[in-house]
Amino acid sequence: MPLLNRAADMVPEITLWRQDLHRHPEVLYAVHRTAGVVADKLRAFGFDTVTEGVGRTGVVGELHGRNGPGGRRIALRADMDALPIQEIAEVPHKSTVPGAMHACGHDGHTAMLLGAARHLAETRAFDGTIVFIFQPAEEGGAGARTMLEDGLLERFPFEEVYGLHNMPGIDVGRFAIRPGAMMASADVFRIEIEGRGGHAAKPQTTIDPVLVGAHVVMALQSIVSRNADPLSAAVVSVTQFHAGDTNNVIPQTALLSGTVRTLDPAVRTAVEARVRAVAEATAAVYGARADVTYTPGYPVTVNDPEATRLAADVARAVVGPGQVTETADPMMGAEDFSYLLEKRPGAYIFMGNGPSAGLHHPAYDFDDGAIAYGVSWWVALAERLLAR
Repeated sequence: MPLLNRAADMVPEITLWRQDLHRHPEVLYAVHRTAGVVADKLRAFGFDTVTEGVGRTGVVGELHGRNGPGGRRIALRADMDALPIQEIAEVPHKSTVPGAMHACGHDGHTAMLLGAARHLAETRAFDGTIVFIFQPAEEGGAGARTMLEDGLLERFPFEEVYGLHNMPGIDVGRFAIRPGAMMASADVFRIEIEGRGGHAAKPQTTIDPVLVGAHVVMALQSIVSRNADPLSAAVVSVTQFHAGDTNNVIPQTALLSGTVRTLDPAVRTAVEARVRAVAEATAAVYGARADVTYTPGYPVTVNDPEATRLAADVARAVVGPGQVTETADPMMGAEDFSYLLEKRPGAYIFMGNGPSAGLHHPAYDFDDGAIAYGVSWWVALAERLLAR
């Protein structure tokens, strides 16, 4: 199936949907307007069931094929939330909400999946049931996990799940995917160092937590260079260092925090252990104490090999074989679609957004020229998975 004619016909209307969502961004779980728009459209399309408030503000719609609710069940997911960023792009559909914007293209993801939902509801050229998941709080709020905790799988069971994300730097009309680890886990650490404060003129009477913290920062970099397999990606970044309030006092404490990203669950576990050991031992050398708090974040996003092949085959059918990369480099960014892939096999694919500003940049904007490709891929994927 090449680019869907119906998708191309719907582009002007879907563009209006997308730009309306862009004007009214909502952050984390406070996606009340967006969820309402989604639910109203699914009902207008004639969906068999539409359920709001799943995982606080998520929306789930079920669409049965030509033979009713029997048969296989698959899930398609889009994220709805924006970011707490002030938009600087001067576009006609610029955000009207101070300090919030769709800087990651979730407005485009939602609009494209709605477009596919409309077409599939009109044609029902499939057997089985499609579960459409519109999720809040992907940007740091673990909305996928919250929907699972609210009984997503039990209330709306499905056997496979698929997701799509736009990607600046990839040409519009191209797709990229890989089997296995597609995106990294993202964990957060906090290291509180306690020394002994005192007068800056008498350092010999103190245990300087600033000096200790500086050594901890340097020692943490040895984890990737000397503890991780050179062929296994890992990133340890100290992103905050806070200590002291004035220039003539050596403080009592210092605070470090940062992030750890890995592409392998075993490496993830090993790096956590080394962060704790390195921080505690380095502090002890100088007579200080380090208390480490390590908070696991999103897991590694792992594509099922068979689902990856299918997603890539569908993309090739839509845009042509030369426009699909099946060996894309993994990204060290994280994605909470990983929680769904821990529960069910499936795949996550990147779709080109052209030479736009990067994701999470205040000048970013979703390229509406990509809409027809995303809608066509969603429709073709659903019909392939649920072919008679």
